[in-house]
Amino acid sequence: MQKEYTITVYTEDRIGITNRITVIFTRRQINITGLTTAETEIPGVYKFVITVLSEREKLDKVVGQIERLIEIHRAFVHEEEDVVYQELALYKVSTQNLHKGNIEQVIRENNARILTVDPEYFVIEKTGHQQELLDMLKHLEPFGMIEYTKSGRVAIVKWSRRFHDHLKDLAKKEADQYKSINV
Repeated sequence: MQKEYTITVYTEDRIGITNRITVIFTRRQINITGLTTAETEIPGVYKFVITVLSEREKLDKVVGQIERLIEIHRAFVHEEEDVVYQELALYKVSTQNLHKGNIEQVIRENNARILTVDPEYFVIEKTGHQQELLDMLKHLEPFGMIEYTKSGRVAIVKWSRRFHDHLKDLAKKEADQYKSINV
């Protein structure tokens, strides 16, 4: 049965690694619904957060293939309850229809904030889960939606402390080796 999963992949910073990872999903005919990547708290280690709709068995095989890539430290499949996550949405709304209702109330009730105001439009920011962001979009449509965009998932794994300690130890060992070579 297909359901939504979050996959985290910890990598070195290498050109082409995004392509090498996504090709593995493509070969197994798994569509990536969200992809976010950024450096972790450990210099040189990057974290990919990938969301997909798939079956667990397929994803376990994909993670195994990803981990065989040289630049990969580790990759994991997570159920929804294993991660704390948020997504970010920006809404560009026309200023022409502000008289149609109380947009301030919509913003407050959705825990959003105004980022910028221009004579033609203003931009609202909201963080939350996908359905919350889509609900806000529906609330804003009567005010003259101009543009909507959403980030991929940003996630922290609830049990990842041991693994992060391991990565920090690796980074320290690399730094110590570099110092001993250059002394």
